[in-house]
Amino acid sequence: MARKATLFLIGILLGAVAGLLAQSPEQMVEICANKAGDDATYLKDFQVKLGVPVDGRPQVARFPLVLSSNNIYRFSVCDMENSEGKAIIRLYDNNRLIFSSYSEDTKEEFNPFNFMCSKTGIYHIFISFLDGKPGECVGILSYVNKK
Repeated sequence: MARKATLFLIGILLGAVAGLLAQSPEQMVEICANKAGDDATYLKDFQVKLGVPVDGRPQVARFPLVLSSNNIYRFSVCDMENSEGKAIIRLYDNNRLIFSSYSEDTKEEFNPFNFMCSKTGIYHIFISFLDGKPGECVGILSYVNKK
């Protein structure tokens, strides 16, 4: 009986320690924003958690944002520790893809990437996971300081 109680307490303690060590989205925002570089100023974050594909179509998180002309913006994305999939962030103007953090053709990753905005307007950020896998990530929008 004492052995069962001891094992039970050990299980509870291990679960509590694992919970303390797990990354929170807020911690990941700070980590990912710092990876944007010393020349970048944090503007906004996009916290995303997507499940498995629905009806064979991968899930995608969509975020509208207003960008101003004559500014350089930096987009980055960081996967949470428990994420199954690799996050991809895409920038769209209307329905036109401007840039993606991942090239389907070359399998090359561009994270972070800069965007020189030439037109003030509404843009859209799409965040999904490679091969439609479920996952959790944080996307960061930063302003690149002019020198």
